[in-house]
Amino acid sequence: MNPALVYIVDEHEPVRGALAERLGRAEGITILGHSGAVDQVVQDTANDHPDVVLLEIKRTDGMGVELLRQLTHLPDPPQVIVLTSYPTEWEKEAARRAGAAAYLLKEIDSDELIRYIADLVG
Repeated sequence: MNPALVYIVDEHEPVRGALAERLGRAEGITILGHSGAVDQVVQDTANDHPDVVLLEIKRTDGMGVELLRQLTHLPDPPQVIVLTSYPTEWEKEAARRAGAAAYLLKEIDSDELIRYIADLVG
């Protein structure tokens, strides 16, 4: 079985690095890259075709939901998992309407997140 190709989006580099480190060691997952810049994320996703994008929807530029929409409307869209620290009902509903495959908390156990990704890409 091919590994799940994953791209990580978070404004905070230490968070991106930690997720890449944790998930990159998992069998069955390949980290394609990570970024916090909206334009870079859309370009990388369109070029590299990840299976899954892990997206922190809370952004200082307010572009989280719009970025989610852009990703889910690409010609070959990835599954987008919103991975957030501070959930809100409004945000959860906005993510669902914008096409998120899931809305999870960052406190999720690494093994559980890995299983979730594997199940999502089948």
